[in-house]
Amino acid sequence: MKKIFFTLFYIHCFSFFSAQISDTLKIDRKEAETIFLSKNLDLIAQKLEISQAEARAVQAKYWPNPTLSISEVNLWRTYDIEEQPALIGNWGKNTQISAEIEQVIQTAGKRRKNIELQKIEVEGEKYELQEVLRELKKTLRNTITEILYNQEQQKIYQGQISSIEKLTKSYNNQLNLGNISKAEYIRLKAQEIEFKKKLVSLKQEIEDQQAELKSLLMIPSNHYLVISDAFTMPEKQLSEVELTQWLDKAKENRPDILISKNKEKHAAKNLEIQNAMKTPDVAVSIGYDRGGNIMKDFIGLGLSVDLPIFDRNKGNIQEAKLEIEKSKNETRKSMLKSENEIVSVFRNYIRTQEVSEEIDDTYESTLDGLLVSHEKNFRLRNISMLEYMDFLDTYIGNKMIILDTKKELNQYYENLQYVVGQDL
Repeated sequence: MKKIFFTLFYIHCFSFFSAQISDTLKIDRKEAETIFLSKNLDLIAQKLEISQAEARAVQAKYWPNPTLSISEVNLWRTYDIEEQPALIGNWGKNTQISAEIEQVIQTAGKRRKNIELQKIEVEGEKYELQEVLRELKKTLRNTITEILYNQEQQKIYQGQISSIEKLTKSYNNQLNLGNISKAEYIRLKAQEIEFKKKLVSLKQEIEDQQAELKSLLMIPSNHYLVISDAFTMPEKQLSEVELTQWLDKAKENRPDILISKNKEKHAAKNLEIQNAMKTPDVAVSIGYDRGGNIMKDFIGLGLSVDLPIFDRNKGNIQEAKLEIEKSKNETRKSMLKSENEIVSVFRNYIRTQEVSEEIDDTYESTLDGLLVSHEKNFRLRNISMLEYMDFLDTYIGNKMIILDTKKELNQYYENLQYVVGQDL
């Protein structure tokens, strides 16, 4: 019975871990961006809005439909009238009928101006797509950086937990033999628990970041994402010389500025339309009347037009003028905001870059080598627990400084691309 139980338990564990392995998905930054561009629902929705705007632009090209009116038809026999020729068979000798077709003709170029307005709106939707893409790209890239950062932290703490567990086990044996004090064992065990607690917190942070990344990439929840890139500094070195170029590029490429400029164009075109609305449209008609006049079959032309006596569209014209001023202020505000953001992010990047340059290429490997040496000397009792713990704090602190510097540099670099409005 025990044999069967352990066999079933082994199969269950093997199936569980196989499922876990199959659900782990390794991707790098480039693969993540490719998936994001093809599957993100926010981008797909924004693209549909462009298609909707294009459909409205097509609709604006059509003339208003003519209106057909048929009236004065009597469905009963009318006496004491002059008999007329039948319309269909023997029907229609005593029937009157009137028909009219009317076509509205837009004046003052209203139709053309409305087509131009719709084209401006299509342009605006394209800029909106760029803005959504810019925002989501920043979120995606910063989330990947956060995951890489926490993955590296995880490796550090897993390595320390593995090492300190061996030391704790050894110290427990020594405690049972009476070779060391209980205080020494408790101090070591406390450090082990502290590392494990930190590892749990890291895993919780990674879970939150996993949820964010999977939502951006439209990946099912049963997958676990591992970012396969090495966590390194950005390769591109930035200098003060490029700052002026970026300020100019932002005015040409930043979607929020392009949206503001597009709103200016929209407001100017709307003012043209509101001015054109002062001119009334003309309705041309042609009518046919049978049996309702001194003539049996009467055909006549007609013309109708509103008299612009009371409504000269002054309120809408004034509102359109104010909208132009408002949109110009928004554009100026967006440009000033972009300049301040670029300068601020650039300065933060340079400061962090200067710190990173202080870290020698061999510094991290030297640090790892010193840790191995201190662990060995601690086991051999060549150094005290206080010395070992003191170096362990120094080691973890320095490792975090290196990781923090890499994280900040990557984030500032991505934020710089965000504020400039294009990949550098």
